[in-house]
Amino acid sequence: MSDRAETYDTVTGLIQPFNKKGVALTDATTFQHDLEWDSLTVLDFVANVEDEFDIIITMNMQAEIETVGQLVDAVVKLKG
Repeated sequence: MSDRAETYDTVTGLIQPFNKKGVALTDATTFQHDLEWDSLTVLDFVANVEDEFDIIITMNMQAEIETVGQLVDAVVKLKG
């Protein structure tokens, strides 16, 4: 399995506890519109992602990440 596929599986696993509506997750799933997350949920989720992968996602990066796929790509890039 590729590094991106493994990262995708881990990220989607981290999303599940926050996925109150049971939205089917794809690369195109948006956090704001599809999952309807508020800012507090985003902060909690980002903290979980940072802890899981031992990375830091800057506020500037967070502002640019709108979809699951964009997040997975950012995590892969940050992990190096």
